[in-house]
Amino acid sequence: MSSESSFDIVSKMDMQELTNAVHQTERELENRFDFKGSKSSLKLEKDALIIASEDEYKLNAVIDILQTKMVKRGITLKNLDYGKIEPASVGVRQRLGLKQGVDQENAKKINILIRDSKLKVKSQIQGDQIRVTGKNRDDLQQIIQLLRNADLPLDLQFNNLK
Repeated sequence: MSSESSFDIVSKMDMQELTNAVHQTERELENRFDFKGSKSSLKLEKDALIIASEDEYKLNAVIDILQTKMVKRGITLKNLDYGKIEPASVGVRQRLGLKQGVDQENAKKINILIRDSKLKVKSQIQGDQIRVTGKNRDDLQQIIQLLRNADLPLDLQFNNLK
């Protein structure tokens, strides 16, 4: 019985929940007195969220509402990459990049953490995810726990534990 167990480390945003959070934010903006007549908008693109408003104060208020809606829907704010505030036709805009996948730099950090744990597991980078294999399922569970406590700059999910 020397079958290997494995799981994948991934970092993905739930795009349906993000879409819901954006819609909730838009509805709240429509109903808030301080946003009456405001030209604030949110636009969800494939890998970013573009937020625009007439000034930085309102832009920050929109982002604050969005973040609250995201957290309530279980979406981590770690996967947002805040761009610079730039001038726009309505006033100002900011691009919030949506981080998907485990980038090379973080993949290396994760591999080092796994290696330094001295547990009998192997980790291998596969594109934008990492496969962890080992003979002992308890070792794999310990790796998951280790990474949950590691305070990495992105949100990790652990899939396909076999």
